[in-house]
Amino acid sequence: MKRAVSVSIGSSKRNKKVEVELLGEKISIERIGMDGDMEKAAQLYKELDGTVDAFGVGGADLGLMVDGKWYTLHSVKPMVRFIEKTPVVDGTGLKNTLENRAIPYLHQQVGDYVDQMGKKAFVSTGADRWGITASLVEAEYDVVYGDLMFGLDIPIPLRSHTAVKRAAAIVMPIAGRMPFEMLYPTGEKQEKREPKWEKYYAWATVISGDFHFVKGSMPDEMGGKVILTNTTTPEDVELLRSLGVKYLLTTTPVLDGRSFGTNMMEAALVAVAGKGRKLSNDELNELIDQLGFEPQLQELN
Repeated sequence: MKRAVSVSIGSSKRNKKVEVELLGEKISIERIGMDGDMEKAAQLYKELDGTVDAFGVGGADLGLMVDGKWYTLHSVKPMVRFIEKTPVVDGTGLKNTLENRAIPYLHQQVGDYVDQMGKKAFVSTGADRWGITASLVEAEYDVVYGDLMFGLDIPIPLRSHTAVKRAAAIVMPIAGRMPFEMLYPTGEKQEKREPKWEKYYAWATVISGDFHFVKGSMPDEMGGKVILTNTTTPEDVELLRSLGVKYLLTTTPVLDGRSFGTNMMEAALVAVAGKGRKLSNDELNELIDQLGFEPQLQELN
């Protein structure tokens, strides 16, 4: 049996292990949370290196790929410093392949509803989800990007994908050297919700981005909204339902009631491919097509 493991600096409360069959081969998919402890994560990578088929970097990114340009997050690099044998991915590949298909899929399924409500999207961090950003531009959405708001708590919305690229070029050389916990919630912070940026949540029809960002600032009134995200647990789904969310679209498949992060699913694809290395975007797209992977839409209210 192939084995893919995501070592996450997120909360251990979200741990999950499932066994699935992909392309006729059984594979174990496991997410292990380190509750914000990067050094503990590094030691687990060291312990498992060479014994599993692929690693995912969970709860953090090794960097951001913005319209083909890579920005390293230097504070995360030490977490993977002991890995010598097992290929490691952080989900960037799926963010630029599988996630690019999410908006076309949404309109295929409930396009009339979105058109009626208005093609308006609030994206927590456009630089981190460039596949979604590109597909929103192609679908001619009116978009507010919250990269500065969510990432740096600077109350300045960005109004175009060009502005996102410019902001990344200016900010990332500095932000990429900041402690990661200053940029993204880790450990128990992922479980907190403190409503913020309410007017943008209220304005948008589609609210998209990393679920911890989306949930962390989400207001109590979400009636009729469409959430486009991933890494949702059954408890997360019930929260969204209780707040009135109309549709939940997850970019990764739901396995045993849970949608895993892009890093976990990309690691699973690397494992099943058996090449002992990361896969190119073309290889990922080919595998996605072979497996029939597509986003999953749930009507909650």
